[in-house]
Amino acid sequence: MLLDADIKAQLAQYLQLLESDILLKVSAGTDEVSRDMLTLVDELATMSPKIKVEHAELSRTPSFSVNRIGEDTGVTFAGIPLGHEFTSLILALLQVSGRAPKVEQRLIDQIKNIKGEYHFESYISLSCHNCPDVVQALNLMSILNEGITHTMIDGAAFKQEVESKDIMAVPTVFVNGESFGSGRMTLEEILAKIGNGPDASEFADKEPYDVLIIGGGPAGSSAAIYAARKGIRTGLVAERFGGQVMDTMAIENFISVKQTEGPKLVAGLEEHVKEYGVDVMNLQRAKRLEKKDLIEVELENGAVLKSKTVILSTGARWRNVGVPGEAEFKNKGVAYCPHCDGPLFEGKRVAVIGGGNSGIEAAIDLAGIVKHVTVLEFMPELKADAVLQERLYSLPNVTVLKNVQTKEITGTDKVNGISYMDRDTEEVHHIELEGVFVQIGLVPNTEWLGDTIERTRFGEIIVDKHGATSIPGVFAAGDCTDSVYKQIIISMGSGATAALGAFDYLIRN
Repeated sequence: MLLDADIKAQLAQYLQLLESDILLKVSAGTDEVSRDMLTLVDELATMSPKIKVEHAELSRTPSFSVNRIGEDTGVTFAGIPLGHEFTSLILALLQVSGRAPKVEQRLIDQIKNIKGEYHFESYISLSCHNCPDVVQALNLMSILNEGITHTMIDGAAFKQEVESKDIMAVPTVFVNGESFGSGRMTLEEILAKIGNGPDASEFADKEPYDVLIIGGGPAGSSAAIYAARKGIRTGLVAERFGGQVMDTMAIENFISVKQTEGPKLVAGLEEHVKEYGVDVMNLQRAKRLEKKDLIEVELENGAVLKSKTVILSTGARWRNVGVPGEAEFKNKGVAYCPHCDGPLFEGKRVAVIGGGNSGIEAAIDLAGIVKHVTVLEFMPELKADAVLQERLYSLPNVTVLKNVQTKEITGTDKVNGISYMDRDTEEVHHIELEGVFVQIGLVPNTEWLGDTIERTRFGEIIVDKHGATSIPGVFAAGDCTDSVYKQIIISMGSGATAALGAFDYLIRN
């Protein structure tokens, strides 16, 4: 028995939705993963008469493919799709059987119109919360277009393959044997990356908006909902809907929701925003803002959008350390998400740069997986909450270095160490290790505004109590502003404030 009673009960309900017979082609050896995979496949087959099993020679063992009878769909799981990937397995079974995917028709049309051969491979870990988005998108593309195939590869089951390709972050995607990308990618992002995204011509006929929101995180979503509920024409431009929250694992301080995950919260936000007919323009990045009769926002694809008011909610991103080796070894040992990439460093030595809550939480998480964690903190004392520090100091495989400055992340083709300076003695030391996790806070995404708008020396947009900026008709909300606290719930509140402020401005002007 690989599945517990609760999961089997849940699965039985889903399997009743299968629309036609499907065939699982299985390639198994005598190893433990193969045995567990066979158990899973057999359990699936006993739960539905529509699931048939056939033993076959696939390119990887252990693996199994999910097919229509008499037709290979190109969807393969190398390893056992449990953990975060269990949903990917269920969706693959349903969609291969003929169940319509819950995806916009324009995206389905884009997939079907792709010409050429694309053989995708995604390397994942079962504890990675970013990986299922990529796996499910590539599976769907394979199901809808016969020129596309996709194999999900569990890095823990294929360690030698992962090490031979120097994969040190998940998800990592290859297409036709060449590197395609790493990190969370939505279906829209993947389509844009292979040349099937929207261009400027699709924005040419858009009428001016009453309010145009730049940014699709909690602040932007909240602003869009509050604006649209006033019955005014609302548009939203997002480089990636959900923003930073998409990379957040556990959320335990969102009032009235005891515990949730970032992607789950973002799915709810997107559903709520679209409920109000907001014109959402995803995968678009703003590059210029100018106040004329109307406010003009130029996008990087060349399109110019016009609006009576604008709300800036572009959020923030992880701050870089800015030392030699950081950019060169990104995804080659330098990582920013301990939840996603931690399992790839099992049994290895890593450093965490940053002694705030996020840094110490990362160190505690990693200590349960890796051989040893070294925490480097610039200040004389850690900034994390006392309860986290207490937990950290109780761990036997953690070293804390305070009052030190990171000087360089070293390596050849991947990370092999970190150099730091003791700020008291100015002596430089070097530690040999295989991974560095950077956790030193956020930097606002406001560089594109240049001198058009008043900002703090840290780049944060200065706003008043109505969310108004130094330009009449332009408002701002969330982590890109000079708000003292960067929290999801505070961003949502400031988004609502900015939308109400913009509506008040429209009434008075």
